[in-house]
Amino acid sequence: MRSIIRLCLTCLLMAAISHTSIADSGSGGSTFKQAFSPEEAAVFSKSIEKQLGDMGARVAIVFRTGRTRDKLPDGINYTHGGFWTYQAAQTPSGDLLRGYVAQNLFHGDGETLPKTQSYLDTDFPFEFVGASSVRDLGVIIPTPVLQRRILKMMEDGQYSKVHDPDYSLIASPFNDRFQNCNEFILDVIAAAVWDTTDYSQIKANLSEHFKAGRIKTGLLARVFGPLADERIKLADHRGKPIYTVTFDSLATFMLDNNLAQDVFIIEPEGIVERRDS
Repeated sequence: MRSIIRLCLTCLLMAAISHTSIADSGSGGSTFKQAFSPEEAAVFSKSIEKQLGDMGARVAIVFRTGRTRDKLPDGINYTHGGFWTYQAAQTPSGDLLRGYVAQNLFHGDGETLPKTQSYLDTDFPFEFVGASSVRDLGVIIPTPVLQRRILKMMEDGQYSKVHDPDYSLIASPFNDRFQNCNEFILDVIAAAVWDTTDYSQIKANLSEHFKAGRIKTGLLARVFGPLADERIKLADHRGKPIYTVTFDSLATFMLDNNLAQDVFIIEPEGIVERRDS
């Protein structure tokens, strides 16, 4: 009887947290979902690159979702964000080409690195797009000044100084306990804007100026979620409502503070929506 009860409880817990995988950074590599075939991903990623090139963007922040929208909480449209930077890149065949490279924070695969730890790595737009479970991506283009500051951080090693390897799917952006991919993007932006890699100062500034997205979860998910998925950690929320970094909250923050020159949603057919606040 106890084993049956335990099994039922486990099923309930998994169902309860199925809607809390907010910023699933992925474990890297080319993992194609149902939204695009490899050929479609190649065409779409090239069209995005052309769009960014036409806009003169040397840095863009691009978001995808690794889960279909019916499996995401209300208000959450994308689960993973990364910087796309225009630079020289070496292809697997050894050729040196100029184009966009995706700079990502990935969580471990559970084998070579625990899923509760993260690392910084690059992949190509083709792989980034191919891992999307839906046919649209969100894009934020920082202002030229902010683009230059981000690139400088990447060149001089400051970029990696705001990486916290302790990973949580629903990391709070207001303390240094855990971090996910979207929070890492916010921390890099904050470091560039306030010209500091002092993590405690970055968190103090964000607590005053950044409005995070609230995640609605049931009591069962809050209490038992960590038992069902090791990547879900709640200690950084300290019993308060769960807030994390989303595409919408980051876009609003950057637009309101004149840090973004463009924010849009793009599909294979082209830009379908632009945002100004």
